[in-house]
Amino acid sequence: MRFTEHELTVAVTSAAKVVAGGKVRRKAKDDAWESMSKIERYHLLEAVGSQVLPVLLALPDIEVPAGTRPSFTDAQIAAAVEGTLGESGVGRLRQKVAVAARLTLVRTALAQLPVRQDPDALIVPDSL
Repeated sequence: MRFTEHELTVAVTSAAKVVAGGKVRRKAKDDAWESMSKIERYHLLEAVGSQVLPVLLALPDIEVPAGTRPSFTDAQIAAAVEGTLGESGVGRLRQKVAVAARLTLVRTALAQLPVRQDPDALIVPDSL
């Protein structure tokens, strides 16, 4: 799937906020995110991005009509996660935990993707 830069940024940021907040409540996520320094945010975004971005780029190509969000089946997401995880040489239990954690991060990122905009409907103001 070809995501725009904005979509990838929103996806990684929303997943990082969930990790920072540690809870599903929106207020807790936003408070924890705001209390972090810029360098702490950067480190968290880098860590979450290294987990989420390869999976998002490995998802199959689908056509997303304007006004909708991309949707993938659980099997497609799981295949992308397992394909990008690779052989780590750890035990089966640790491998399952790593897959489950990455699946959760990717599902969180996909749930927060913005609605796809129609590029042909862009309106340029006359002042430009």
